[in-house]
Amino acid sequence: MSNYDVIETPNVPIKAWTRGVVLEDAARRQLLNTASLPIVFHHIAVMPDVHFGKGATVGSVVATDGAIIPAAVGVDIGCGMMAVETSLVASQLPDALHALRDRIEQAVPHGRTDNGGRNDRGAWHAQPMPVSKAWKTLADDFQVIVAKHPKVGGGNDVNHLGTLGTGNHFIEVCLATDDRVWLMLHSGSRGVGNRIGSYFIELAKLDMRRHVKDLPDADLAYLREGTTHFDDYVEAVHWAQRYAMTNRQLMMDNVVRAVRESGLPPFELGATAVNCHHNYVEREHHFGRDVWITRKGAVRARLGDLGIIPGSMGARSYIVRGKGERESFCSCSHGAGRAMSRGEAKRRFTVADHAAATAGIECRKDLEVIDETPMAYKPIDKVMDAQRDLVEVVAELRQVVCVKG
Repeated sequence: MSNYDVIETPNVPIKAWTRGVVLEDAARRQLLNTASLPIVFHHIAVMPDVHFGKGATVGSVVATDGAIIPAAVGVDIGCGMMAVETSLVASQLPDALHALRDRIEQAVPHGRTDNGGRNDRGAWHAQPMPVSKAWKTLADDFQVIVAKHPKVGGGNDVNHLGTLGTGNHFIEVCLATDDRVWLMLHSGSRGVGNRIGSYFIELAKLDMRRHVKDLPDADLAYLREGTTHFDDYVEAVHWAQRYAMTNRQLMMDNVVRAVRESGLPPFELGATAVNCHHNYVEREHHFGRDVWITRKGAVRARLGDLGIIPGSMGARSYIVRGKGERESFCSCSHGAGRAMSRGEAKRRFTVADHAAATAGIECRKDLEVIDETPMAYKPIDKVMDAQRDLVEVVAELRQVVCVKG
């Protein structure tokens, strides 16, 4: 018996792995709007962490034939997770973890000031050699993109490479159920991905200006395959996804170095390491056709694929292995999923509430992170239960240190 529910629409059905979790009305309406588009292929797959998003529904997997919806990919292009297992065990960590958190915060720029400009505290001001070397592998292709679309240039791109950002991005030290120490982080393509995404979303609206009125939502404007702007978008979005993957690897290298220099016993990195996107688009083969798969807050979970499903600041996270469920377009959730907006979380919860929910975790406990408090997210155990036919659990983690921007 299938573990998903089907919502019929006049165009393609919506298959939702949401049993036991809430599918809010706003997200349902957004999914129905997307399903009405003539370019959507076969069905839409909905993950259990689904919630209303800007442009398109977070936690949705949309297959499109001959077109891509830039707003469905979004502006945090290539956002995703990385995790590595270490040979350290819980008993080797100090009782007080503030110094370890401080060491990690010094090693990786995080947060945002100066509107992300030259004086941004979340950017490099003395660029490390590995960042400069990594940027050289990206720079030439980026200049080709900027030459055609100057508005995506002019940012702090090289100095944001290897940095965390803000919002729900984080770095964590975690313990598995076998007491093994893991290092985990969440980030994407930073400001340059935002500029690329925002620019092509508006370009799609301009290209469809005569037809936007026929769309259920202007943000669902799409670029048709075979057009110059489509080809330019694919080039730019794939570059941003490379930037995001590189960004996570550079950060993880610095986190590992910071932990090594923190006074802990010498350690090795384990065999298990994962670096995966959860906001991206790729060409894939499904149901007999090569189509564009946009995972907006979803992780690829082909048979044997390793992925990461993080909880909130105070909940468990999971390293998972995909089961290759074809009806989900071989996908799974990308996290617990928000249960409420950031504004609602700030209105509803206090610093004391947040401190109680994160007791025992070395993390920020101040007013500026209330929107990320655990109560703002869906229960991760219910999210995992709803997708038990999509993934199997490889490791269950709980954080003991959490760094937020």
